Amino acid sequence: MQPHLPLYSSHYSQPLFTSPSQLNLPSSSCLHGRLSKHKRQTQLHHRTSMLAAPALRQLLGVLLLQTILLLWPAVVRARVTALIVFGDSTVDAGNNNAVPTVVRSNFPPYGRDFPGRRATGRFCNGRLATDFYSQAYGLRPFVPAYLDPDYGIRDFATGVCFASAGSGLDVATAGVFSVIPLWKQVDYFRDYKQRLAAHLGAAEAAAVVSDAVYAISVGTNDFIENYFAGTTRRFLQFSVAEYTDFLVGLARALLVELYGLGARKVAFTGLAAAGCLPLERARRMMLCAEEYNAAARSFNAALRGMVDELADDLPGAQLRFADVYDFFADILSYPARYGFTKAEVGCCGTGTYEMGYTCSAWDARTCRDADSYVFWDAVHPTERANRIIADYLFNTTFSQFL
Repeated sequence: MQPHLPLYSSHYSQPLFTSPSQLNLPSSSCLHGRLSKHKRQTQLHHRTSMLAAPALRQLLGVLLLQTILLLWPAVVRARVTALIVFGDSTVDAGNNNAVPTVVRSNFPPYGRDFPGRRATGRFCNGRLATDFYSQAYGLRPFVPAYLDPDYGIRDFATGVCFASAGSGLDVATAGVFSVIPLWKQVDYFRDYKQRLAAHLGAAEAAAVVSDAVYAISVGTNDFIENYFAGTTRRFLQFSVAEYTDFLVGLARALLVELYGLGARKVAFTGLAAAGCLPLERARRMMLCAEEYNAAARSFNAALRGMVDELADDLPGAQLRFADVYDFFADILSYPARYGFTKAEVGCCGTGTYEMGYTCSAWDARTCRDADSYVFWDAVHPTERANRIIADYLFNTTFSQFL
């Protein structure tokens, strides 16, 4: 059965008031016997006192619970004001549409299962994990891209995406495909803060920034499109361990910078098993690239340690490491448990190399039912996989910000 996100609602089946029969109040007949009038009055007072206290407590408990449940959506909205996103193609909602790069997906069959069947620039057939987080927080059902001209600051006030497909922690990684580096994503965030203050006023804008949740998903491209691909000189400058330390240092600098800009609730998602992407398997007789997976595990361990340490050093910061590696590896190892039939290849085309422009709407080999596939193209998960991953990470990490 497909897991569902805990989408909070004010519709509850319990009645606001509980009937006397449900509270197990005594019937009048049990209060009559062969007693004197005085004794009957004494026993009646004694029994009703004993019974009234727990009954009253139960009634008050029901009333309190109902009040909390009815107010819960407002509480959620009050505590999480917006979802603000940085990273790569795992969370890019369409910023690359405005960038002169080949790393785009604003055309069919991308977006075929998105509301309105729109190819927004998400590398997916539908929504991303961050879209589901936003909905779970009681915000919009999707997070708009900052560079999308169809949206303005009114839309961005409850969530905005600065991520760019192909980007990485290392500025050299963004240069491989001429996409938006992280430093520029942070610059856009500064611009966003100014626009938000003009829209809401300084005090309210500061509250939005402080109570927002910041989702960061980046790092895979640094290894598979940069270091191991040999597209830059990083493989000559660093060993894998040294490059890992270099990247974690950059991640730390990013968190400190965002903290200085007002971010307090930040979740940094670790890397998945990049060596088991269909694109990598196709090059190795459908076997996973263990070297890539080992690098991801080492990076995750170092990143987790850094995040935990930094959380203790920054007053008021709620920093979390969102660990997805083992969960996603389990999906790939046992896809049937999660309702999938295909985990080695993607839905688009042959599912072994197609991504971006090579994923064509004219390819008759593209699957009809993306829900049965873990991957949409040769790199990115389907909407259904994103929902399952989001459900897991929301329950284990992102719900901690409520």
